[in-house]
Order: sequence, then C-alpha cells, then structure tokens
Amino acid sequence: MRARLTTAVTAALVLLLAGCSGDSEGSDDGRITLRFQSLAWQKESVDANKELVKEWNASHPDVKVEYVQGSWDSVHDQLLTSFEGGEAPDIIHDASDDLADFAYGGYLADLGELLPDRLKSDIPKRSWQTTTFGDGVYGVPFLQEPRVLIANAKWLKESGVRIPTPEKPWSWDEFRSVTKELSDGKGKYGVAWPLKEPVSATLNLSLSTGGRMFHRGEDGKVDIRFDKADEIMPRTVHDQVNTDKSASSTTLGMGGSDTLPGFFGGKYAMVPLGFSYRQQIVQQAPKGFDWQVLPAPAGAEGLAQGVSPQTLSVSEDTEHKKEAVEFIDFLLQPENMVRLAQGDWMLPTGTEALKDPALRTEKNDWAVGTALAKDLRSAPAQSVRGYAEWKDKVATPALQEYYSGAIDLDELRHRLVEDGNLVLARYQR
Repeated sequence: MRARLTTAVTAALVLLLAGCSGDSEGSDDGRITLRFQSLAWQKESVDANKELVKEWNASHPDVKVEYVQGSWDSVHDQLLTSFEGGEAPDIIHDASDDLADFAYGGYLADLGELLPDRLKSDIPKRSWQTTTFGDGVYGVPFLQEPRVLIANAKWLKESGVRIPTPEKPWSWDEFRSVTKELSDGKGKYGVAWPLKEPVSATLNLSLSTGGRMFHRGEDGKVDIRFDKADEIMPRTVHDQVNTDKSASSTTLGMGGSDTLPGFFGGKYAMVPLGFSYRQQIVQQAPKGFDWQVLPAPAGAEGLAQGVSPQTLSVSEDTEHKKEAVEFIDFLLQPENMVRLAQGDWMLPTGTEALKDPALRTEKNDWAVGTALAKDLRSAPAQSVRGYAEWKDKVATPALQEYYSGAIDLDELRHRLVEDGNLVLARYQR
C-alpha cells in the first residue's frame, strides 16, 4: 500500500512539521480546533476526506477540524518527531502495522473506553485485533485490501483453464499448474511476482495454508518457526521462477506498479497485487484491454490472508480525546466509510458499509473483493516487537535470495528462524 507511493519525501516532511506545529487549540469562546492528519493521496480520496471535514465543520461549530496533508512515505519518522516534540496532530491516519512502537511508547491514546458501541460492534473482532496491543486499542481500522490476482481475461479464456472464483478458488498446486500452462517458454509467463518487498506478501498469503511463523507462548514471548505450512507459498513462487520458468525472474525486484507495462503488453497472464491497484489499471490500461480480478490461491485455511488496515488514532497528548473520537465516529459512519473506500478503491472494515450496493457491483470487480472481506485477518507479525528489524535485516534479503534461486529452502529456514530469533530475543529480555 505504502510502497508504491513516490512523493517528495523531504519536502513533505518539512511541510508536515510546519502544518503540525502547536497542540489542539481552544479559543476564548470555548471553541476547539483539532488537527486531522490524513494520508489520503489519490485525488478521489483526498476530495472525499476534505468534503467530510467540511461537512463536520458545518454541523459542529464548536469543534473545528483542520485538514493536514500527510505522506505515507514519511509518516513514521514524521510522527515520531512530532510526538517527541509535543506537536503531534490530534487525529492520526496511519496503518496498523506502524502502530506498535507508538502504542507501546505511550504516544497514542487507548480508545477502548472512548469508542461508541455503534463503531465497536460494526467492525469485526478480527479487524480490531490489528490495532489491539496488550490490553489497549490504539486505532480504529477502517480500510483494508486483500491481495488478489489481476488477470488478462482474454488470455485466460483462450487458454481454457478453469477460472477461479471466491467460492471455488485455485489451490496452490492448481495455481502452479495453471501458470505452467499459460507460459510459452518464449518470453510469456503465467505470472509476474512483484516481490521487491517480499516479507508481507509471503507472511500474509501463507495464512491460507496455515502458516503463521510467529508463535507466542504463555509467557508472552514470541519465537519464529518455519514449519511445513509456512513452506507452501514461498516454495510455489520459488518453483515457478526457477523450475517451471512460468514466473518472470526479472519482476522479483519490482514494485507492483513496475509490472503493469509488461502486463498490459502481454508478457504476463497474471500479477498478484493489492485490490486498490484496480484504479491504476483503469487509468493506464490500453483501450480495450480486458482484465479481471481473481482470488489469491487457497490452502488448508481457505482464502485466509493477512492485512494491515488503514487506521485512525488519537494522540495521547491531546486535551480533547472525546471530541477527537466523536469526529472519528462521524468520519466512519457507514455511508461515509463507503465514500472513503470508493476514494481509495479499497474495502471498508465496517459490516454495514460492506453491504452497500456500490461495493458489490460487478463493475471493476468490486464484488470479488467484498466476497473476500470475511477471510481477511490481522497480519501475522504486526504486534511483534522486533519485527521491523527482523524484516529488514533478516527476512527481506533471505526471501529475495530464495526466490531468485541463490539459496535453498534449508538455508532460508536457517536464516528466518536462527538469525530471526536472535533478533527477537533482544526485544524480549
């Protein structure tokens, strides 16, 4: 989600810090001003957020909300700086996999007793688990996206392969067989895996096979294992690239957007991407290009996969937590959540919003995405302290080398487990 954004980081950071100076304000006549830092970046999403802020301000004259534009590229460092400087925005847009350090660091308010029952009951427990750290709830998960297969529909139809649906998805074995059938051995591939950042894709898709890799004991400590269930997804990718030659090796170092020109040009039949990439495809695909959304392969756990939803949190330092939560409740009313989801081409977490016909239409395969919502789970490691270091220093290079064929499965296991547990141990003393 964040990896494909390429805005000017340095300039944005300067602007953000300038925009976030000062704490929430109260005027002499008792009116309150709250600063809401949004990370919306697509025009439709920015417009939706600004319109909702305008509507709130029109109906709440005593609590004004100021819209502050943030950036996914710099949000972690920018928030850390503003927290430590006492200049954090009152209402914070982020993603659940970025919240752990802020929650454990005491920078975010525990929303458990502040949230209205309507919002608590509207969002499923599995989504709340993505923002629960220890005994506290430090954000409201509101937008999420499954990883899906974006396919060249004409190519698939002409090949005669079985077209998977959410009700009858491909197994991982069938997926591998299909990609072999779709490849011609002459530069056309059944799939292109964009795995420049391979860790989240590997962990999240491995939930379908029962892989979890991170295991928390009764003492609360976490250890890493790499069992048979954890092998299935990475082994499939490895074999597609190195044995079957049905997956392009050149895309392993690419981000999702980098694969689209080749996809449009007929080099790859399918590309695993986030659901929101449909917007880029609608905007960039050649006229007449026929595409469709397919569910990711399923395993022993069906279509389960991990996600890190977008979140709204409240700064611990704000003097107006109650009003901040009231604004969040307004922003995430079902009809408003639908507007935000449409703006980002993602799925709302709210059960009422998911019922909206606009998110169940066949156009642009919204219906395929909503059918997958019930299978989305908390990403396996986002509450694990030390995960970020393990991901950057151990798992990313190890998976990149494995997928390219430079190391075998035993060496991958050794690095993920042996080296990985040494990293986690430093955070669990």
